[in-house]
Amino acid sequence: MTADLPVDAAWYRAQQIDPRLWLITEPRVHPIFSANMHLVLGRDADLLIDSGMGIAPLRPFVDPLRPDPARPLICLSTHTHVDHIGAVHEFDTRLVHPIEADELAAPAPYSLRTDGISDAFRNLFLEAGYEPLWPLLINAVPAPDYDVDSYVLRGAPPTGMVTEGDMIDLGDWQAEVLHLPGHSPGQVGLFHHDSGALFGADAIYDGPLIYDGPGMSLPDYARTLRRLRDLPVTVVHGGHDPCFGKQRLDEIVERYLARWQA
Repeated sequence: MTADLPVDAAWYRAQQIDPRLWLITEPRVHPIFSANMHLVLGRDADLLIDSGMGIAPLRPFVDPLRPDPARPLICLSTHTHVDHIGAVHEFDTRLVHPIEADELAAPAPYSLRTDGISDAFRNLFLEAGYEPLWPLLINAVPAPDYDVDSYVLRGAPPTGMVTEGDMIDLGDWQAEVLHLPGHSPGQVGLFHHDSGALFGADAIYDGPLIYDGPGMSLPDYARTLRRLRDLPVTVVHGGHDPCFGKQRLDEIVERYLARWQA
């Protein structure tokens, strides 16, 4: 199987959203598992929100995007699903909500092969609106000698915890930590009050939301969406798919709340 896959050495892609913000993606990963990573540049420190699947080394890609690679770099894991913590072990400062600290330190094993994924999960993704899973979670490899069976979700112990109301301070940029349970019990997002920018993780993005699986809670998710609807948001940077504005946020929230109520 691996021999049939093309090689894509440029595993990550980066798009500069504004002078302070980079969006990093893994386009060769199946859409369900291709999560957004956001790099926020600050005066005193930089912030990486989530770390993808960890299929290829991430730190060597991130550092050239930073004006000063010697500046401290904080890695915030919004939650501990595989597509958000794959490269967390590459970073010295690792933050997560206490509820998911143990999972960050010692995540459950994961495989790039999908034949072990249960029918229940496959149906969950299909019913949410995603395309069927591929035989592998990737449609290319990052190097000619890459062995898909060598993939290991390593994780790493957190070096600090974040909870509701904490502030992430980069010196000239501060954002408030929001606890956003529903998709996972310890999921967090960030709200930058000065600009109205919401980093919503997997609580909200412009694609099929996943809300009916292990560790997920529909009542919690509904409360989270209502909370996000009430924030003075100008732009949403979600855990998947492109960014969007307040009108689209309201449409997504109303659609899912109506579906769940029905």
